[in-house]
Amino acid sequence: MPDPGPSPLQSSLPDAVSRFGEHVLDQALTRAIGVEASVDARPSMPPLPGPPSVPVPATAGGAPADTPADVPVRVPGHGSSDGPSGDLIAEPLRKGTAAAGQPNPVLERILRGPSGLGTAGLHLFRRETRPAAPGAGGAPAEGTPIPGLYHHPVPEPDAGRVAEISRRIKEWAVDEVQAVPPEWEDQFDGFSVGRYMVACHPDAPTVDHVMVATRLMVAENAVDDCYCEDHGGSPVGLGSRLLLAHTALDPLHTTKEYEPGWADSLHSDAPRRAYRSAMEYFLQVATASQADRFRHDMARLHMGYLAEAAWAETDHVPEVWEYLAMRQFNNFRPCPTITDTVGGYELPADLHAQPAMQRVIALAGNATTIVNDLYSYTKELASPGRHLNLPVVIAEREDLSERDAYLKAVEVHNDLMHGFEAEAAALAAACPAPGVLRFLRGVAAWVDGNHYWHRTNTYRYSLPDFW
Repeated sequence: MPDPGPSPLQSSLPDAVSRFGEHVLDQALTRAIGVEASVDARPSMPPLPGPPSVPVPATAGGAPADTPADVPVRVPGHGSSDGPSGDLIAEPLRKGTAAAGQPNPVLERILRGPSGLGTAGLHLFRRETRPAAPGAGGAPAEGTPIPGLYHHPVPEPDAGRVAEISRRIKEWAVDEVQAVPPEWEDQFDGFSVGRYMVACHPDAPTVDHVMVATRLMVAENAVDDCYCEDHGGSPVGLGSRLLLAHTALDPLHTTKEYEPGWADSLHSDAPRRAYRSAMEYFLQVATASQADRFRHDMARLHMGYLAEAAWAETDHVPEVWEYLAMRQFNNFRPCPTITDTVGGYELPADLHAQPAMQRVIALAGNATTIVNDLYSYTKELASPGRHLNLPVVIAEREDLSERDAYLKAVEVHNDLMHGFEAEAAALAAACPAPGVLRFLRGVAAWVDGNHYWHRTNTYRYSLPDFW
């Protein structure tokens, strides 16, 4: 799949920064910080390898075309220098955005994307104005958002596309891979995976593209349920089961004598059947680098499963930071990281691998996973045994009441969300290549759609009585 913008497929972040970075930082500094951008005032960038600067064609007004603005920038001397984001000016994000659903100019800039001559084709879901809150002007939306949780409302997903995805995915799960026996069908229907994936991928060009993500989502949940949790899962022996299931994604290369035994094993249980089939469909539309990226993120996911299983076997409650480390791996990361595949384009591998992009993706995965901890809190409390989630760990390790621990977990989520948006805005300023901006918009849409699904899925989730 070609990169959707005019940039060549092999463009790189260093090259983009060398071509676009200086004027972007000048304008961002002037608008976001409110000081005159001069050579002395301009924030310094880390040294980046790459070719010499190439002049950018200017518009009639003298400024290069398609320059992002209204984004926070890194300014030396602000904030802690202990971490990779310590000097990021995040206050422009927070001003006027403390209440859930309030306009955020940085996120709006990312979602709006580039403008100017030749960029119209990049805007598959361009948002010139904020969408109405779900349910506005029609039937009331289901569910209540968690009070104080920082999030953005999204339009109701297209009902026709939701219905078609729901029909196709049930046919695949029940008939094609036999991952859902009759006694589980009500739970499968209640999961509302069609609505979930349509909300998370508004720029998918076809139903077939959404189905790629939907099959993978169902397959990942089959592994989680059958190997780890609800439907016969156990921490005992989990490593072996996950390893063999992972070979349905990352195939075994072995001798002719032993290959048939492995091939047969891929049909031996529901998780492996679902993984194998979902991956086959994914490979029909993904490039080789996108497939390798996904396999890597699934290995991360499986490592997170194993850490949580080890704690369950020893009845260990981790420190809060340890739990958050586990959740960086046992999280939704494989879903937003394929947003370009589902969108029908490719973010080149060298851009995806840049540390700044990796940090954006990690923060998005972390924030969306804490959303799951918060909305599934009462569901997990009602289940047998002790389920680790962020409020439970905070209550145990910081000696807080259930209510205070839950409210602190909301604050942790909000900090992660602000971090995600700030880092995405900084990356958009540093590398305004069309493919990068589109990918950042896709990840932001996934984050918003994920919250929408958790909020509206009243079949699965209800809020604690803490307010």
